Amino acid sequence: MSDSTIKPEPDAAERPGPSSRHGDGDAGHRLSPERRRYLWLALGLLLQLFAVGGRWDLALTAWGFQIFLLRFLRTGRPLTALPLVWLVGVAGGLFWVVQLAVPLTFLTVIGVLSLASGCLVPFAVDRFVSPRLGSLGRLLTFPAALTATAFLLGTYNPFGAAYGLLAVTQHANLALLQVLSAAGPYAVTFLIGIVATAANHLWERGVSWRGARPALAVAALLGLVIVGGQARLAFAPASTAPTVRVAGVNPTKATLAEAERLLGTDLGDHEAVARVDPAKVRAAADAISAQLFADTRKAARSGAKIVLWSENAQRLRSADEPAFLAKAGELARQEGVYLNVAANVYLPDAPYGRDQTVLLGPDGKVLWTYQKRHPIPGLESYKPGQGPAPVVETPYGRLSNVICYDADFPAMMHVDADIMLVPGGDWPEMGRIHTQMASLRAIENGYALVRQDFNGSSQAFDHQGNVLAQQDTTPGDNEPWIVDVPTRGTTTLYRLTGDIFAWLCAAATLAALGFAVRRSRSRG
Repeated sequence: MSDSTIKPEPDAAERPGPSSRHGDGDAGHRLSPERRRYLWLALGLLLQLFAVGGRWDLALTAWGFQIFLLRFLRTGRPLTALPLVWLVGVAGGLFWVVQLAVPLTFLTVIGVLSLASGCLVPFAVDRFVSPRLGSLGRLLTFPAALTATAFLLGTYNPFGAAYGLLAVTQHANLALLQVLSAAGPYAVTFLIGIVATAANHLWERGVSWRGARPALAVAALLGLVIVGGQARLAFAPASTAPTVRVAGVNPTKATLAEAERLLGTDLGDHEAVARVDPAKVRAAADAISAQLFADTRKAARSGAKIVLWSENAQRLRSADEPAFLAKAGELARQEGVYLNVAANVYLPDAPYGRDQTVLLGPDGKVLWTYQKRHPIPGLESYKPGQGPAPVVETPYGRLSNVICYDADFPAMMHVDADIMLVPGGDWPEMGRIHTQMASLRAIENGYALVRQDFNGSSQAFDHQGNVLAQQDTTPGDNEPWIVDVPTRGTTTLYRLTGDIFAWLCAAATLAALGFAVRRSRSRG
């Protein structure tokens, strides 16, 4: 399609009047249409920087930035405007990297550029396809394409939903987020997208009954979602379920420093550790075990029935793993707890490490062994684990477990469980927001979620997303963290049906594209 196929639609403020035609009056004090367009672009850029799933997000900016980007794109030539919208996406991705102190590697840059390219698709669909579909198509095509793109990126790209999932920006609005239990996180994406097109419809048509009807309908939809969510919070409280005491345990930074002294090298340099004298590796592991076992015992004697360690809490050679698990099993048996130990197991050959958890029952037996399904691209070289998240029936409900970054993949979190245990390992800039990202999985799937985070923020959530307790773990010298967690979850529509809403949006986008092509050919 050429630029001449679709003419830009100026808004009412950009239509030429007497002053602009004759150059008198207050024309010198008004922005020209072209400069005004670039004002919309600048506003879209500014607002998007604070709506990327980072620690400086502002909830309202997520609803605003796409309004201005659509206005900029709809009032200009697409082949010049789309690259600028793409650059806005690149800027947002780089700002996310900076504010969360994500290591800037070649793979990170490629990821930012690729995600910005993917996120450009809905804008291209809106510019080239929706004008051929009438007012209703112009209203619905962009949010459908936006939702489909977010779903496909969040499911099939190696970065998952860690970047750009708009629902994360709304983490404080629990009434809105209850829609996740019905249609998943991408439902919020759709709502934000349809608000953008409704606002642009009103902008283009002016304030009149005819022009305002789509905006009023969208406002009613949004109001219904929020009122329904508030009703769910008010009339279906999670606090009526029995609770179990869960404890989280981290290695202290002092313990890890002592282990590194005994080891003589960086605990995280797996290849280097493979060349270290096994006796030194064993001594370092024993130093870590001593503290973790002592804190586990302390937590159990404070009433905890479930104890989980943060990601990679223990570091040990694969040859020493059976003896370690025997000791951990004996501790679980002595204290009568379910103990979910998390360890970085050193291997003698590439990839030199394994990120795993093992759940030990009160009888000391192994109930699951789980390996991280999604190592972080460019940062972790572990071999990905296989199979779904494990589930174990206990007197305290059905327990399940994933590891840290796994929780950024909503599709793998559809688990029939009551309590989801998520050992995590972060850094100060990332920890709080990463835990908030994980909290969405509790609402989506109807279970309580406990994320025990090293060097970040440990938090527990009920199935409605309410924070039950939290602990800042960045100081590195934390005592065991204890929280009472509901033992009974709920069945959500989203867990049963999966991403059917997102797939419907993808199908609608393809149908709109096909219809637009047929209509264009018939006119040609």
